[in-house]
Amino acid sequence: MSTIDIINTLLKILAAILVFGIIILVHELGHFIAAKLMGVKVNEFAIGMGPKLIKFGKKETIYSLRAFPIGGFCAMEGEDSESEDPRSFGSKKVWRRILIVIAGVVMNLLLGFILLVIMFGFLIVPNKDGEVSFSSTTIAQFYENASSYKTGLRTGDQILSIDGKKTRTVFDLSSIMQTDEDGKMDIVVRRKIVDKYKKVTLEDVTFEIKNDTESGRRYLIYDFVVKGIKRTPTTTITQAAKMEYSVATLIWRSLGDIVTGKYKLNELSGPVGTVDAIGDAVANVTQQEDIREGLYSLFLMVVLITVNVGIFNLLPLPALDGGRLIFLIFEGIFRRPVNPKYEGMVHAIGLVLLLLLMLVVTFSDITRLVSGG
Repeated sequence: MSTIDIINTLLKILAAILVFGIIILVHELGHFIAAKLMGVKVNEFAIGMGPKLIKFGKKETIYSLRAFPIGGFCAMEGEDSESEDPRSFGSKKVWRRILIVIAGVVMNLLLGFILLVIMFGFLIVPNKDGEVSFSSTTIAQFYENASSYKTGLRTGDQILSIDGKKTRTVFDLSSIMQTDEDGKMDIVVRRKIVDKYKKVTLEDVTFEIKNDTESGRRYLIYDFVVKGIKRTPTTTITQAAKMEYSVATLIWRSLGDIVTGKYKLNELSGPVGTVDAIGDAVANVTQQEDIREGLYSLFLMVVLITVNVGIFNLLPLPALDGGRLIFLIFEGIFRRPVNPKYEGMVHAIGLVLLLLLMLVVTFSDITRLVSGG
């Protein structure tokens, strides 16, 4: 490996540490702020895991930066064990604890929304006329010999759903269409017929699919162009909200595909693959003719990661916020808590299993990088 390759690798790692550090900080800050507001004592607020590199704080809370940038935590009094302290986590009402648990996810989603507002508000490159617009889901025109036109789509059609999956943004269009296997889709559109708009269902709308022999990947050919939505303060906020919903929907859909076996474990990207992708996105910023294009792609990647972190933490798995939420819901329904000793054991086992999964996915990442796949 050359010196330049080593420097590029180090820069990728530093960029990934910065991105993950911000996302983790925001997540844990949500728990921290909610805990303080709900009167819960916080013993330590940490970014990273493992040995402490830096620590400070003379009052009740210790703030620390730890060696391994793979997580973080907000250690609350009595969170995983019994405590007689009146300000312990377990002493608070269930609804207060639920707010504390979900606060991290809320902060991740809020960060994603703010980044999307910045993206749509400042990072879209104007067209040759100096106008800025967002992509809609309404067809403006077709390319010559468009197969989708031949099989049912028309200019002015607003695409509402594809194969039963709703399409609120062009991001939905792209993600759904690119995962289609045969290029044939059932599409529901909103179409103007005479003077009224009606829903029309089109069966087997066909798109051309090409296979790249070098990469072994398949590509669906988009044979139409969508209309633009003029950028205003209102449309910027509206599009940001819709986009975040689309990203969250995609993540839930992807998790479902993993559970059903559509995607194999070795197809997942772990820490190494994510570091590589973040590094490429950062490098791409300075390579664009207009820096806004590169920043837009980088911000979008950070949005995908922060929303992913938020949603993943909501899964009902031990050691995650969703796992803790299940225990709290149980307590709220049956009016009695699970023994903190047993709950702590469940979360500890869950953490070990998650770390093992991370190791497996990391190995898969390294194998793909070495093989060039």
